[in-house]
Amino acid sequence: MSRRTTAIAAALSVLALASPLNVVRANPSFDQYVHQGVESYNSGNYRGALAAYTKAIEIDPLIAELYNYRGDAKRNLQDFQGSIADYTIAIEINPQLDEAYFHRGVSKARLKDYQGSISDFTESIQINPQDAMAYYNRALSKSKSKDLQGSIADYTKAIEIKPQYANAYLNRGIDREVVNDLKGACLDWRKAAGLGNEKAAEWVKNQCS
Repeated sequence: MSRRTTAIAAALSVLALASPLNVVRANPSFDQYVHQGVESYNSGNYRGALAAYTKAIEIDPLIAELYNYRGDAKRNLQDFQGSIADYTIAIEINPQLDEAYFHRGVSKARLKDYQGSISDFTESIQINPQDAMAYYNRALSKSKSKDLQGSIADYTKAIEIKPQYANAYLNRGIDREVVNDLKGACLDWRKAAGLGNEKAAEWVKNQCS
């Protein structure tokens, strides 16, 4: 069972326990639309996933995970404003859904709203402080915002959580070079290259003696 299927199944089990009439679970179409959405998304059929999640939401509009996953489908279809709207609804329903903050941050970054994305990644980190990708993506937005010391610190935290994070070494090296720490940059690029990152190997070749 995929993480996506597991998360929705968990949400539905809570819903079933909390709903004496269990109206949603009595509707076989609901489960069908949910599983169709999961299967479509996992196969890369994002329009199909969007349609299926929309049908499920029409039956029950109070499951945060469904808005989160429909937002993912919209984001993959380059509808960043639409995805932000869905993530926002998910957060309103469940303010502790770290994935919704994280994905909204990704969409905001794609729209070049770097301060907004930093805020969302920070919320995600507060809920799940062991998410290396949240630190990594916040670092990317900080770098775009010219907060290079902040980005370096976030890349460092991502590496602490996930020591084999080659892209974090690569990008920390790039920002270190910009702040005139070429020695540190080369150490990072060599580490990333050793982890199989081809771009880092090019940086070592071009920048490090």
